[in-house]
Amino acid sequence: MNWSIVYIESGVQTFLDPIVKSIRWSGDSKQASRKLVVELSNTADMRSRLQRPEKGNELRLMMGEKKELFRGVIFADSIDAEGQMSLTAYDENIYLTKNKDTKIFRSMKASDVVRKLCSEFSVDLGEIKDTGFVIPKLVFRDKTLFEMMVIAITETRKQTGEQFYLTSREGKLHLLPRKEQEVKWVLENGVNILGASYAQSIEEMKTQIKVAGGDNKKKEMTASAKDAELIRRFGIMQHLEKPDQSMMRSQMEQRAKQLLKEMGTIDDEAHIECLGIDEVVSGSAVYVKESMTGILGGYYVSSDDHSFEGGTHKMSLTLSATDELPKMEYKESKEA
Repeated sequence: MNWSIVYIESGVQTFLDPIVKSIRWSGDSKQASRKLVVELSNTADMRSRLQRPEKGNELRLMMGEKKELFRGVIFADSIDAEGQMSLTAYDENIYLTKNKDTKIFRSMKASDVVRKLCSEFSVDLGEIKDTGFVIPKLVFRDKTLFEMMVIAITETRKQTGEQFYLTSREGKLHLLPRKEQEVKWVLENGVNILGASYAQSIEEMKTQIKVAGGDNKKKEMTASAKDAELIRRFGIMQHLEKPDQSMMRSQMEQRAKQLLKEMGTIDDEAHIECLGIDEVVSGSAVYVKESMTGILGGYYVSSDDHSFEGGTHKMSLTLSATDELPKMEYKESKEA
């Protein structure tokens, strides 16, 4: 076993490895935080506990002595009469979902929105990349910090096509650009794949986009984009969008093109069970070769679930051909 569970209380580290039975470490690209569940045999005599981990303290998953895979806060625990205990921890980004507020932001970038919210709610900041696009106005009513941040990131993506994502590393929130992923890992049946399934659907596909804008003082403007080849194959399936904010025609045309790029795709989803690789987590990319299901090529990991037990590391992955970062549509609320 080359992984360790470290419990930290008041700066004092305690290695729980001797009593750890199993570890589950998981994440989803559409969720704010990653999760760690540790099962312990926390007794030697069936009468008393060997360790007393407390909620609110820190739990870390280490690979070797120096590589940190997870750092988070214990939010839940349970124990039975035989001393079998379970600890559940989430990384620091969980606090983005535990705080809700009503806010108005004017002429701010998504990166500025992230900085301001983190400052107000005492969320430690790591690397925050400049998102570039200045959003004219955002009015939020009863939204979590995570919802506000993702909506701001989504508005940026709609205008620039550039994707950003939130992550937690060593207890700090990072806002980073999603770059083209370099595929470093190959998953192949007969080598490291233990099981697989694959599904495709055009139920959510759009082959034509119409954006309708303008306000009460101006004549309504429209912009459209269509994919002739998709229309030939699957017929006309139109998405209509009416932005809440008034837009220039050039902005509407850009929005229509970007929406067609995102929505004019065949949804496909693959599930893979395989031997574990600690660097393969949600957001990373893998190359898959599975003959029966026909899964072949590069895929993004949209969710991952790693298990460590009895010296064996396995992982369950949900894969997608598209980089499925969280997207939340903005609907302007009345200003307070």
